[in-house]
Amino acid sequence: MESADSPPTNWPALSQTDYGVLRVLLSQHGRIISRDTIQRMAGLDSVSARRVDASIVVLRRILGTRAVITVRRRGWMLADDAVAATTELLARHVDTAK
Repeated sequence: MESADSPPTNWPALSQTDYGVLRVLLSQHGRIISRDTIQRMAGLDSVSARRVDASIVVLRRILGTRAVITVRRRGWMLADDAVAATTELLARHVDTAK
């Protein structure tokens, strides 16, 4: 597995759901975000709330286990050392979507 401070050389493709969750985590960097807030901000109202949990698992596999911090009973937050890798991953996702 990759650590948050050494991004993979070949970024995997993100699903639209994973992309939305990652975008929310980055936009709220430094804040703890609840599952409901992530779901609402990412436009995932039509899917199960547990889909956010599954996206967190995917993002940790890509960015490293320490990239997304769990704050028990409150939600998640993006780790400081994962911001650069997250920005790069989002930029590559936009480039491949074109």
